[in-house]
Amino acid sequence: MDQIGDLFFPLSHWSWWVLAAVLIVVEVAAPGVFFLWLGVAAGIVGSVVFFVPDLDWKFQLALFAVLAVVSVALSRRYLKVHPLDTDRPMLNRRGQSYVGRTFTLDQPITDGHGHLRIDDTRWRIAGQDLPVGAKVRVTSATGVTLNVEPLPPVAD
Repeated sequence: MDQIGDLFFPLSHWSWWVLAAVLIVVEVAAPGVFFLWLGVAAGIVGSVVFFVPDLDWKFQLALFAVLAVVSVALSRRYLKVHPLDTDRPMLNRRGQSYVGRTFTLDQPITDGHGHLRIDDTRWRIAGQDLPVGAKVRVTSATGVTLNVEPLPPVAD
Protein backbone atom coordinates (compact mmCIF):
# COMPACT_ATOMS: atom_id res chain seq x y z
CA MET A 1 0.00 0.00 0.00
CA ASP A 2 1.23 3.55 -0.65
CA GLN A 3 2.11 5.93 2.17
CA ILE A 4 -1.07 8.01 1.84
CA GLY A 5 -3.11 4.80 1.82
CA ASP A 6 -1.39 3.73 5.02
CA LEU A 7 -2.32 7.05 6.60
CA PHE A 8 -6.01 6.81 5.62
CA PHE A 9 -6.39 3.02 5.62
CA PRO A 10 -8.56 2.53 8.69
CA LEU A 11 -11.24 4.99 7.52
CA SER A 12 -14.31 3.24 8.86
CA HIS A 13 -17.84 4.47 9.22
CA TRP A 14 -16.95 5.35 12.82
CA SER A 15 -14.21 7.70 11.64
CA TRP A 16 -16.68 9.59 9.49
CA TRP A 17 -19.34 9.69 12.21
CA VAL A 18 -16.85 11.01 14.75
CA LEU A 19 -15.77 13.67 12.23
CA ALA A 20 -19.45 14.53 11.69
CA ALA A 21 -19.99 14.90 15.44
CA VAL A 22 -16.88 17.07 15.83
CA LEU A 23 -17.96 19.34 12.96
CA ILE A 24 -21.45 19.73 14.41
CA VAL A 25 -19.99 20.58 17.84
CA VAL A 26 -17.77 23.18 16.16
CA GLU A 27 -20.90 24.63 14.54
CA VAL A 28 -22.60 24.86 17.93
CA ALA A 29 -19.52 26.51 19.47
CA ALA A 30 -18.96 28.94 16.58
CA PRO A 31 -22.24 29.24 14.66
CA GLY A 32 -22.07 30.23 11.05
CA VAL A 33 -24.22 27.57 9.34
CA PHE A 34 -21.15 26.19 7.58
CA PHE A 35 -19.63 23.40 9.68
CA LEU A 36 -23.10 21.93 10.11
CA TRP A 37 -23.27 21.04 6.44
CA LEU A 38 -19.75 19.62 6.43
CA GLY A 39 -20.86 17.48 9.37
CA VAL A 40 -23.90 16.33 7.41
CA ALA A 41 -21.63 15.38 4.49
CA ALA A 42 -19.33 13.43 6.82
CA GLY A 43 -22.33 11.65 8.34
CA ILE A 44 -23.61 10.63 4.92
CA VAL A 45 -20.17 9.32 3.94
CA GLY A 46 -20.10 7.36 7.21
CA SER A 47 -23.47 5.83 6.34
CA VAL A 48 -22.26 4.90 2.85
CA VAL A 49 -19.10 3.32 4.31
CA PHE A 50 -21.28 1.42 6.82
CA PHE A 51 -23.13 -0.25 3.93
CA VAL A 52 -20.07 -0.51 1.64
CA PRO A 53 -17.16 -1.13 4.04
CA ASP A 54 -14.65 -1.94 1.28
CA LEU A 55 -14.99 1.50 -0.33
CA ASP A 56 -11.52 2.81 -1.16
CA TRP A 57 -10.33 5.80 0.88
CA LYS A 58 -9.91 7.83 -2.33
CA PHE A 59 -13.60 7.40 -3.14
CA GLN A 60 -14.53 8.21 0.45
CA LEU A 61 -12.64 11.50 0.35
CA ALA A 62 -14.00 12.32 -3.12
CA LEU A 63 -17.55 11.57 -1.94
CA PHE A 64 -17.03 13.77 1.12
CA ALA A 65 -15.70 16.64 -1.04
CA VAL A 66 -18.64 16.42 -3.44
CA LEU A 67 -21.23 16.13 -0.66
CA ALA A 68 -19.64 19.02 1.27
CA VAL A 69 -19.82 21.34 -1.74
CA VAL A 70 -23.35 20.24 -2.64
CA SER A 71 -24.68 20.53 0.93
CA VAL A 72 -23.18 23.99 1.46
CA ALA A 73 -24.46 25.19 -1.93
CA LEU A 74 -27.96 23.83 -1.30
CA SER A 75 -28.10 25.33 2.18
CA ARG A 76 -27.00 28.75 0.91
CA ARG A 77 -29.62 28.63 -1.84
CA TYR A 78 -32.31 27.59 0.64
CA LEU A 79 -31.36 30.29 3.15
CA LYS A 80 -31.39 32.93 0.43
CA VAL A 81 -35.02 32.06 -0.38
CA HIS A 82 -36.04 31.36 3.25
CA PRO A 83 -33.96 33.65 5.50
CA LEU A 84 -33.81 32.86 9.19
CA ASP A 85 -36.26 34.85 11.30
CA THR A 86 -34.74 36.64 14.24
CA ASP A 87 -35.99 38.96 16.93
CA ARG A 88 -32.89 41.16 16.39
CA PRO A 89 -32.35 41.45 12.62
CA MET A 90 -29.94 44.41 12.96
CA LEU A 91 -27.75 42.79 15.60
CA ASN A 92 -24.58 42.84 13.50
CA ARG A 93 -25.57 45.89 11.45
CA ARG A 94 -25.82 48.44 14.19
CA GLY A 95 -25.54 51.46 11.90
CA GLN A 96 -28.54 50.26 9.89
CA SER A 97 -30.61 50.14 13.06
CA TYR A 98 -30.36 53.94 13.33
CA VAL A 99 -31.75 54.65 9.83
CA GLY A 100 -34.91 56.77 10.14
CA ARG A 101 -34.20 57.90 13.70
CA THR A 102 -33.72 61.55 14.60
CA PHE A 103 -31.02 63.02 16.81
CA THR A 104 -29.81 66.41 18.02
CA LEU A 105 -26.24 67.33 17.12
CA ASP A 106 -23.93 67.74 20.10
CA GLN A 107 -21.07 68.79 17.78
CA PRO A 108 -21.32 70.73 14.51
CA ILE A 109 -20.99 69.20 11.06
CA THR A 110 -18.17 71.04 9.27
CA ASP A 111 -16.87 70.37 5.77
CA GLY A 112 -19.52 67.66 5.43
CA HIS A 113 -18.32 65.55 8.38
CA GLY A 114 -18.79 65.45 12.10
CA HIS A 115 -19.47 63.17 15.04
CA LEU A 116 -22.60 62.26 16.93
CA ARG A 117 -22.90 60.46 20.26
CA ILE A 118 -25.65 57.83 20.21
CA ASP A 119 -26.07 55.87 23.42
CA ASP A 120 -22.54 54.77 24.34
CA THR A 121 -20.96 55.15 20.89
CA ARG A 122 -19.49 58.09 19.02
CA TRP A 123 -20.46 57.79 15.33
CA ARG A 124 -18.91 59.54 12.35
CA ILE A 125 -21.62 61.37 10.42
CA ALA A 126 -21.76 62.89 6.96
CA GLY A 127 -24.14 65.55 5.72
CA GLN A 128 -24.47 69.23 5.05
CA ASP A 129 -22.79 71.64 7.47
CA LEU A 130 -24.98 72.23 10.53
CA PRO A 131 -24.53 73.89 13.94
CA VAL A 132 -24.71 72.29 17.38
CA GLY A 133 -28.33 71.70 18.40
CA ALA A 134 -29.63 71.06 14.86
CA LYS A 135 -31.96 68.10 14.49
CA VAL A 136 -30.96 65.46 11.93
CA ARG A 137 -32.43 62.24 10.58
CA VAL A 138 -30.22 59.28 9.70
CA THR A 139 -30.85 58.38 6.06
CA SER A 140 -28.36 55.54 5.60
CA ALA A 141 -25.27 53.90 7.01
CA THR A 142 -22.12 53.33 5.00
CA GLY A 143 -19.66 51.26 6.96
CA VAL A 144 -19.07 53.20 10.19
CA THR A 145 -20.44 56.48 8.85
CA LEU A 146 -24.05 57.54 9.32
CA ASN A 147 -25.41 59.76 6.55
CA VAL A 148 -27.75 62.42 7.91
CA GLU A 149 -30.10 65.08 6.61
CA PRO A 150 -31.32 68.16 8.47
CA LEU A 151 -34.85 68.31 9.78
CA PRO A 152 -36.78 71.55 9.35
CA PRO A 153 -37.03 73.62 12.53
CA VAL A 154 -40.25 73.15 14.46
CA ALA A 155 -42.44 76.31 14.42
CA ASP A 156 -43.90 77.38 17.75
